[in-house]
Amino acid sequence: MQRDRESRIERRDGDFRIERRVVPDRSPSTTRQVRSGVPCRRALAVAQQAPQRDATREDERGATRGGGRVPARSRADARHAAFEALRSNGFLFVGREESAYETFWGWQKPAVAIVAIVLVVALVVAPATTLLMANVAVTLLYLGIIAFRFYTIHRAELTSAAEIDISPGDVKSLAASELPVYTILSPLYREPETVVQFLRAMRNLDYPFERLDIRVLLEEDDRETYQSATAEIARMGYPESITLVVVPEAHPKTKPKACNHGLNGARGDYVVIYDAEDLPEPDQLRKALIAFQRLPPDTVCVQAKLNYFNPEQNLLTRFFTAEYSTWFDLFLPGLFAVGAPVPLGGTSNHFKAEALRALGAWDPFNVTEDADLGMRIARAGYRTAVIDSTTWEEANSRVGNWIRQRSRWIKGYMQTWLVTMRHPVQLLRALGLWRFVCFQATIGGTAFVLLVNPIYWLATAVYVLMPLHMIAALFPPVILAISLITAIIGNLTFIYLAMYGLVKRRRYGFVPLMFLSPVYWVLQSIAAWKALYQLLVKPHYWEKTTHGLTIEATTRTPS
Repeated sequence: MQRDRESRIERRDGDFRIERRVVPDRSPSTTRQVRSGVPCRRALAVAQQAPQRDATREDERGATRGGGRVPARSRADARHAAFEALRSNGFLFVGREESAYETFWGWQKPAVAIVAIVLVVALVVAPATTLLMANVAVTLLYLGIIAFRFYTIHRAELTSAAEIDISPGDVKSLAASELPVYTILSPLYREPETVVQFLRAMRNLDYPFERLDIRVLLEEDDRETYQSATAEIARMGYPESITLVVVPEAHPKTKPKACNHGLNGARGDYVVIYDAEDLPEPDQLRKALIAFQRLPPDTVCVQAKLNYFNPEQNLLTRFFTAEYSTWFDLFLPGLFAVGAPVPLGGTSNHFKAEALRALGAWDPFNVTEDADLGMRIARAGYRTAVIDSTTWEEANSRVGNWIRQRSRWIKGYMQTWLVTMRHPVQLLRALGLWRFVCFQATIGGTAFVLLVNPIYWLATAVYVLMPLHMIAALFPPVILAISLITAIIGNLTFIYLAMYGLVKRRRYGFVPLMFLSPVYWVLQSIAAWKALYQLLVKPHYWEKTTHGLTIEATTRTPS
């Protein structure tokens, strides 16, 4: 019956393929709904709710049976059953220990509580000594993170192995007849304008179109994007290379959940993620293939660089361009050069499909699934490389929209750190000491710096206003000197790196603006504290970023 229903959908919507799979669930409470052809949203909702209803009934029975209370299924059991329902329905492939489904794991919640209690007691008993020791610890950590960032970027500039440079001649040497099928996953939600840009950009890739498996992932309730996509596909002549994949409604509604669903039917030997507004350089897929051929077999991911096609829109896009230029042109190649784990960018990650599946693909509960997957790649003993190819994106041009996006990224880094650190001893053995330190400085250090900055800005203001005798108590001469040096070196280092990244991209006119970087840092810290709040109250909430605010020529790649 369901197969007949699917074929009717295909005939009604045209000659291109539409996947709207209903995945049967073995739970007795869902069998009737699935067999009768009810959409997967309803079936999965029942699957997730059933354990909770069973737990409630068990509670009621436990309260009355035999005049005493019988132990009932806990809320944790119901949550675990819902988690397993996602796995059985093809939305989730990682285990509980590798998922951000639970924010704090095992020892982590007690450890946070103990540290908080000790800190409060110490502040009450010896406030001056406690503040002094905290200042020393934070200052040294901050200085270490700055030194690590500068060292990795310095190494990237000194070694030719920082990124894989592929010449036009190498690209042309690949015979079209020998190219494998390449899967492109593009998760979209409420992007009716940008989906048109995306499809046209995919058409312009320097890759045989018949060897592409383009899977446009659309949420079940997103009718506008669906209609826009079908209209554009009709205009293109219903190419066989494009499949619209309808992602059934299920919690959480996140990009990684959609990617997992799309991966289920992927045909390619290689897989890449592109966002709706992405304009990859036409030869990027070929460059990724050449990189995989050159690199050792344990390289399972190749990260392309990201930058923006609208850098001059306003001051915010200029700062955003400087940050991306530093991160993707300097820092990530530096991590690759020093053998550190590489946190993937949100798009233009090229994978060996077999290895991606073996790693468990993406965690739908982590809101920066890219960084999390990058860390799992490293823990499994695999490597990520960086190639000299750019995907052009739209820089966020509105402050509110930017903060929503950035707070999600930082929250995801916090989730990734907590998940990766669930078994710190095992992690140390898997990574080795150097890569373990690199992980701490990259994933933990990014959030740490942004959270600490406003505290020290406030401390600086207090320092200016405080009497001299109080300053001496909190900042002895040695500590005062270290703090001042850290502040000066830190500010100048980050400003210098932003300028250097712009020079690499030949954005010379933006360089003087980097002296205003503290304004941008304030926005970053606001987003960081918002991320920390959301981590505690709604960790899996995916704040939607509005795209398409500046759609330029859809097929033009910036020079």
